Amino acid sequence: MTLSDQPDDQGFGIDSTATEVLAGIDLSGKFAIVTGGYSGLGLATTRALAAAGARVLVPARRTDVAREAVAGIAGVEVDELDLADLDSVRNFADRVLESGRPIDILINNAGIMATPLTRVGEGWEAQFATNHLGHFALVNRLWPALTADGGARVVVTASGAGETPRINWDDVHFENGYDKWAAYSQSKSANILFAAELDRLGRAAGVRAFSVNPGYILTPLQRHLSKEEMVGAGWIDENGTALLPEFRAPEQGAATQVWAATSPRLADAGGGYCQACTVAKTFDGPADREAAERLWALSAELTGVDAFGKSE
Repeated sequence: MTLSDQPDDQGFGIDSTATEVLAGIDLSGKFAIVTGGYSGLGLATTRALAAAGARVLVPARRTDVAREAVAGIAGVEVDELDLADLDSVRNFADRVLESGRPIDILINNAGIMATPLTRVGEGWEAQFATNHLGHFALVNRLWPALTADGGARVVVTASGAGETPRINWDDVHFENGYDKWAAYSQSKSANILFAAELDRLGRAAGVRAFSVNPGYILTPLQRHLSKEEMVGAGWIDENGTALLPEFRAPEQGAATQVWAATSPRLADAGGGYCQACTVAKTFDGPADREAAERLWALSAELTGVDAFGKSE
């Protein structure tokens, strides 16, 4: 996707909105996919991309809810996808490939957070499986469409990174004791490492990848947390009103996602971890690269899919 002729984007930051980021950018003729693009950050991202002229496909597990949420947004369609089900991922990807449409933007936005212990697939921990493995399989299965028109941008929605993304290599699926926040953190670390490795592998084909921390946003992502937990953490008051000054609206949280997906400043860059509409970090040191390569190999083994090596 050529974006070098688009206007400059200097001055965007934590308070910018997705609409502001896309002001003056014409996405007419572009095809975007936004997983979970019917709720919270995803819906704000879908609205902004569609308003800029893109055609947006929203894959959703609850297609009836998704269609109701995006009703009236021109250029948006819905299809079925359950990221925790690799057969569903394969079937969705097959339908996209059969349509013959090149993908210009893929935003891996869908996710779950702090869930009770849940097993999916081959007994996989659900947060790692849904947030990472499902998107890993999706990207690899969609690879022909991502490279069909000279390249694409892939954005992976992560969270706070800390100093180093960490994977519990000895017990990735938490078979020896489960902690919902540790599992969530691992899945977000996987998102960051996946984007970094995808960029390294895909850049020769014109595919650039980024991970994104959208910041503190109250969305349905918190649906597995009780009000008491969020009050106790100081996130909200008893009426559900956000207390932390860091909290932003979904349209602000979506800004960095659409910035990473469209910014002309990133036309010759990739692999970075973005927040507040800037590349905040690059996890490309020797230890990070080793972890990213190891994660890729593990993910390919678990899902049976690898666009850059042996697959099913």
